[in-house]
Amino acid sequence: MAAGKLRYEHEEHEQRNLHKEIKVKLKDGVMRDALSRFVNEYPAARLKAYDNVVSIDRLRDDLRDMKEWTVDHIDEVADEFEASIKARGGHFFRAKDGDEVKEILLKICEQEQVHRIVKSKSMATEEIHLNQALEEKGLHVRETDLGEWMLSVAGQKPSHMVMPAIHLNREQCAGFFSEELHEDVPSDIPYMIHTARRVLREEFLSADMGITGANFGIAENGAIGLVTNEGNARLVTTMPRVHVVILGYEKLIPKVRDAAKILRLLPRNGTCQRMTSYMTMVDGPTPVIYEKDGRLVEEERKQYVILLDNGRLRAAADPKLKQVYQCVRCASCLNVCPIWTLVGGHVYGHIYSGGIGAILTGLLNNMESFSQFSDLCIGCRKCMTICPGKVPIPDLIDELRSRYVKEHGLGLPEKTAFRHILTHRKVFHTLLRMGALAQKPVESGGFIRHLPLFFAGMTKGRSLPAIAARPFRDRTEELFKENPEQPVLRAAFFSGCNMDFVFPGTGESVVKVLQDLNIEVIYPEQQSCCGKPVLGTGDRETAKIIARQNIEAFEETRADIIVSACPTCAETLEKTYVELFADDPEWSERAKAFGAKVREFTSFVAECYRQAGRLMPTAGTEKVTYHDSCHIRRGLGVYKEPRELLKAAPGVDFVEMKDCDKCCGMAGAFGVKYSEISLPMLKEKVNNIKASGADTVAVACPACLMQLRGGLDQQAPDIRVRHIADILAENIAAGHSQAESM
Repeated sequence: MAAGKLRYEHEEHEQRNLHKEIKVKLKDGVMRDALSRFVNEYPAARLKAYDNVVSIDRLRDDLRDMKEWTVDHIDEVADEFEASIKARGGHFFRAKDGDEVKEILLKICEQEQVHRIVKSKSMATEEIHLNQALEEKGLHVRETDLGEWMLSVAGQKPSHMVMPAIHLNREQCAGFFSEELHEDVPSDIPYMIHTARRVLREEFLSADMGITGANFGIAENGAIGLVTNEGNARLVTTMPRVHVVILGYEKLIPKVRDAAKILRLLPRNGTCQRMTSYMTMVDGPTPVIYEKDGRLVEEERKQYVILLDNGRLRAAADPKLKQVYQCVRCASCLNVCPIWTLVGGHVYGHIYSGGIGAILTGLLNNMESFSQFSDLCIGCRKCMTICPGKVPIPDLIDELRSRYVKEHGLGLPEKTAFRHILTHRKVFHTLLRMGALAQKPVESGGFIRHLPLFFAGMTKGRSLPAIAARPFRDRTEELFKENPEQPVLRAAFFSGCNMDFVFPGTGESVVKVLQDLNIEVIYPEQQSCCGKPVLGTGDRETAKIIARQNIEAFEETRADIIVSACPTCAETLEKTYVELFADDPEWSERAKAFGAKVREFTSFVAECYRQAGRLMPTAGTEKVTYHDSCHIRRGLGVYKEPRELLKAAPGVDFVEMKDCDKCCGMAGAFGVKYSEISLPMLKEKVNNIKASGADTVAVACPACLMQLRGGLDQQAPDIRVRHIADILAENIAAGHSQAESM
């Protein structure tokens, strides 16, 4: 068991080849099957567990508010917890890091003459690699959580915070049992459970010490709560003569009544149960009977509580990072994360996996580890819709990225691209125009389907979009001749890079739809990239330069509104610019005024159509389904409006597809950098589109348009992909033609 632990702790500090690890996991059929079954069943099972709950959001708000109050008063809550523990006869320690925990615990073991230890329910001890330190001192340590036990034998770490061995199947588990017990254990689940009980009961009976973590620690009375399904944690706390609790500051809550706020959400989100099989509260030492020198002895059980800092107090004092205290370790964020569900937890390189794992690794381990895998979070925000504590995981990752870049700087390629190209519009656009010429040998019909040599993998499973020969900005003079003479509004159009240089025809459609609404459209030539690619790497200083350039360009137009048909750009312009300049009084006001004018295209047009009575559903024969981009659905909260527009479009028969709001795998630069993950995500989306029976898939995001067009071009070329603006513009043109013929 110790050898396995030593192996994976050593590997954690080696230079990693993340792409190689990802490819290995993608080929792990056992893991993929296990995770696929689980993630397909999880959403419905979770919602069923919330049957008869009036408002899930109200429960989440109550939990978040309680956690927010606690972290703002963490010192006094910790002091009260300590006083309550001591008042009940327990011993209390505070440890600044893992080394101090080990030092304290080894002294306790020596003082209490401990030789055998059983453990349960503690990610914190995994975090500090406690088992290895104890075993090196000759102590016998046994994990009693079934999954943790198997992983310790296999020399693996948990891949999930609640279900640590979810990536294994029964045959693998039977193999680990057989290896550990030196007997042939069949892959029969009831038999394996019976075998585990038989072996572990001996461990419980002979243990001198039990070590647990806690789901929460109550300051009011010093009690800890353990939420389990196996019952082993209850045995660990009651059978050995010494009980040690190791918990982090984030597990503290003020009052007994606050436990209900966790218990209403944690089981439902973590294991899809209204309540787990065991809910154990331990509130101080209790009597224990054990054998000593051949006779039974009854005495008071010793309780030791170690409160672990290890970076937690630093986070609690940080105005932004303190939000991590809202996490209750249910791991529901992993269950809906499109990356984790494909590659599992081990590629994240530390004890905690997924987006929340990236944050915890940065805060509790080191920022170097964080930087190695933080960009595996694609910012789809699916986790934020389900997190019981409403932790803004993607926002906290962005915050840590920016701090890392501020301290360590960017790599040379990114620095060159961002600071010397994207901030200089003419240079950037000249390079794009040159790219349009350079691509001609490999471009066909608007696609690049094959690339030579080591670039070939980029076009395996999807075609790449070609840069348009004539960008949108070169078409505006002709387009704006159709502006209404007596407009009701003056709209400045923010095209974004994709609609300017890849999909200029869609840009034209946006203009035509707005003009049909009697809106004058203008296009500030000085506009450039919204800055989202730069922000995604954490380079906020360069993003500020770009933001200032765009704000100034649009201020000069004196437009009534600023329309963007790219949700990513719209969110960046409306919200992120304001956040960027929060500490700059002058630019903060300008960013707010700028952001207040920004309107996402589909929601704005739907509002206009609704007022004009043009949102009446129509019948049609062309089956059209809709893919929600991550930024429009969860960034801007726009869901109904695109569907209303499609249902009202003449000739359209609207159908929903499965997982309509699951990320298509583009996610900006992620789709290129991690194509090995992006392509399976795209394949799943294409399969869902095909299963819907749709002739056309509509989108409201140019990046999704790019990804889906490329995937369908190779995997289902008969299905069209169209931006909603193109569908609306076509209907307008058809209506005009019909009117002229009459």
